[in-house]
Amino acid sequence: MTSLDWQDRPVLVTGATGLLGGWLVEHLLGRGALVVCLIRDQVPFSRLALDGLDRKVIQVDGDIVDQATVERVLGEREIRTVFHLAAQAIVGVANRNPVSTFDSNIRGTWTVLEACRRSPLVEQIVVASSDKAYGEHEVLPYTEDMPLQGVNPYDASKSCADLISQSYASTWDLPVSITRCGNFYGGGDLNFNRLVPGVIRDLHHGRAPVIRSDGKFVRDYLYAEDGAAAYIATAEALAERPELAGRAYNFSVETPLTVLELVERLQQVMGTDIAPDVRNEVTAEIRAQYLDATRARTELGWAPAVGLDEGLRRTVAWYRTWLERAT
Repeated sequence: MTSLDWQDRPVLVTGATGLLGGWLVEHLLGRGALVVCLIRDQVPFSRLALDGLDRKVIQVDGDIVDQATVERVLGEREIRTVFHLAAQAIVGVANRNPVSTFDSNIRGTWTVLEACRRSPLVEQIVVASSDKAYGEHEVLPYTEDMPLQGVNPYDASKSCADLISQSYASTWDLPVSITRCGNFYGGGDLNFNRLVPGVIRDLHHGRAPVIRSDGKFVRDYLYAEDGAAAYIATAEALAERPELAGRAYNFSVETPLTVLELVERLQQVMGTDIAPDVRNEVTAEIRAQYLDATRARTELGWAPAVGLDEGLRRTVAWYRTWLERAT
């Protein structure tokens, strides 16, 4: 039983136009929360817009690096819980535009946290980090006590944001917890450069899906609804046990897959055996990254409710409906 009552609770979500943000907003609305979304750019093909969630929330135009705007939203909307998801999350964009990535991911995080520190009504803050914050380690899976040593621009930005969040909790007793997840997938992600939507679209149209790597890179894949539930569970645990401030949690189904293994599972769900086009063009990325979720299971009581196989089935069903409607 949690002490956190979501009914009519004012909640701020940054990054609501992203894949996970859309699912998180839907789950919060389902619990009766009063959801406020700080949005820099309108994204008409986000789940927030496609599924009409934008008509059920309060939208505020603004940038997370603008502290006056963030403080105004927290104060005027009497925000009690903050989910900070907004970030530049595409590795290729980060490599081409490191300064804007550092600005959004690092300055954006300290701006939100500083605004929360100066806003007395805020009681819980959940900051989205990533498995990428760990960087490369010889021993896997990642556990929360491993050092954060991201090297490339995106990974380094997540390491920094994660450490800054821990600093605010330690120095000012700010009620912030940190989530570290693998690769999210689910209906509503229309960035077809990403693996899951790209493979589904290609297989749906009878094309060989293009794999830029050698197909042997190993990753964690977490269904977006399980991710949304993880974020909510983190906030609820923080409300129940304030001593958890500063803690980071890995969330994973603990079934790491190679790219080709994930493609094979999608082929099975879609009933096709079209072979992928393996280009082997990507060499600079970390070859294996996956998480141990023991701490989340034991301290938060979290477990994936949907899981990998059902998550892939739901995701394929969403894209089939969308792709048929779009043609």
